[in-house]
Amino acid sequence: MPIPEVAEHGRISHAIFRVARLHRLLAGQLLRQAGLHPGQEMVMMHLWDCGPQRQADLCGVLGTDSPTMTRTVQRLERAGFVRRTPDPTDGRAVLVEPTAASQALRHQVERMWQELESATTGDLDDDQQAETLRVLGLLECNLVARTRRPATATGPA
Repeated sequence: MPIPEVAEHGRISHAIFRVARLHRLLAGQLLRQAGLHPGQEMVMMHLWDCGPQRQADLCGVLGTDSPTMTRTVQRLERAGFVRRTPDPTDGRAVLVEPTAASQALRHQVERMWQELESATTGDLDDDQQAETLRVLGLLECNLVARTRRPATATGPA
């Protein structure tokens, strides 16, 4: 597939955009086989690993807003994968926990992530995978640092 011409100053950002779009497309296709929408598997994986969580805490951990998390949890609850209960220590909060029925889904999601990882890494050897992770970690740190800088009066930092 030919890569569109991009100005020299935007090559890496454009490559990240293309890879992220394709990764999300394949992830969505695989998730649909399990009856999930993108993002729902991240909620479930966190609940399986960490146990019941306050819904507000899920927003922080997964980097989403409250309305989006509410819709996600409601859909997962309707599917029978989670249950919501009042937090016994805070009457205003809701705890979200995985149901026993979600355990079969867990195996599907784990297989899906393995398939996605394999499709993503292709023929990369262990050293290339380690280098890819290293560089992606650096890029993530750069972006996190930039998003935490306050904007100046003359424009973004």
